[in-house]
Parts: sequence; C-alpha cells; structure tokens
Amino acid sequence: MPTLTLLCLGFSLINAFYFHAGEREEKCVIEDIPSDTWVSGAFKIQQWDIGGHDFLESAPGLGMFVTITTYNDEVLLSKLFGPQGTFYFTSHSPGEHIICLQSNSTRLLSFGGSKLRIHLDIRVGEHDLDAAIAQAKDKVNEVTFKLEHLIEQAKQILREQDYQRDREENFRVTSEATNSNVLWWAVTQTIIFISVGIFQMKHLKDFFIAKKLV
Repeated sequence: MPTLTLLCLGFSLINAFYFHAGEREEKCVIEDIPSDTWVSGAFKIQQWDIGGHDFLESAPGLGMFVTITTYNDEVLLSKLFGPQGTFYFTSHSPGEHIICLQSNSTRLLSFGGSKLRIHLDIRVGEHDLDAAIAQAKDKVNEVTFKLEHLIEQAKQILREQDYQRDREENFRVTSEATNSNVLWWAVTQTIIFISVGIFQMKHLKDFFIAKKLV
C-alpha cells in the first residue's frame, strides 16, 4: 500500500497537493493529529486523456472510496464519494491517522492502468468560517461567528501544545531508557572482557606449570 507521509504538527494546518495513481489503486496519507481536532478534506479526480495527452477536468464514471483509520485500526470514516467531494472527521485520540483514497470505477470495463491525478486539500483544526458567515443574517451574528471561531482556534492551540508536551515527554522517557540500556550494556561488556582475560591468564598459567615452563 503506497503511503504519502505528512506529519501535521501545527494548528489550522492546510495541506493542498496532488498525486498520481492508477485506477482502483489505493494511496494513503498519514496525518499526526492531536485529540479532539476537527479535520476536513476535499478531493478531486482528473482522468488522463490519451488523445489530448493531458488530464481532463473531471473523471466521469469514477468514484472515490475514502477510509480513515487510527494507528490502532479504529475506523473513523469509510464512505464512497463521487469524482469530487469533501469529508470530515474528528480525532478521538492523539497520534497518526491514516487517510486512504481508492478510485472505484462504476463502468463495466475498467482499465487498471488508467492514469489519474488526485487533488487533495486537508485542513487540520479549521472549521468552515466563511460558510457560517455567509448564512449570518446581520452583523451581530457575523461577529458572533468570528468570536466563536477565535475561541475555537485558542482551544486548538492549547490542545496542540498539550499534544506536543506529551510527545516531548514520551521522547524524553524513551531517550533516558535507551541511554540507560547503553550504559548497562557497556558495563556488561566490560565485565565479560575482564572475566575472559582473567580466565585466559589462569589457563595459560596452568598450562605453563603443567609443561614445567615456569
């Protein structure tokens, strides 16, 4: 399973990119996300036009199967979309989240080698503020939406800081354990070398005495 690795460590982080894949080929993206974080993703499929030697603006007859799982195989989303769509999920625990996309042809005849360009826009810790403001009926509601958005951003910053502190603590504990193991291994090696040396000296001494060389 090919995997595109993206470690997302900032709040309101936006990753917009595209990649190529074959028809019905699965590609995955790894996002490192704090707990209780809103994540949205938008995708679009473009199909290769053999005659025009370029990608078409759309991919008729193709759908996209989106699966989102955590590092412990908890399934957060598993849904079939059209050639263009948007998905949402909220992380329940901190750590790596795996976002997999696989085209699913609805045609009777599918060419496994068909080349696709998949555009993917992932937003971590960011709600759709513009849509909420557009639905606001007056300035008071607009200001309220903006204020709520700022409060949510502040909460997201705190969650991100807590997550980074946990990562640093885990790294520190792992480093200390590794250093301790290295120290004890060095002491063990030294004791083994000294023991082997003493044994060899005694053996040689007994050999020389037996041969009456000393």
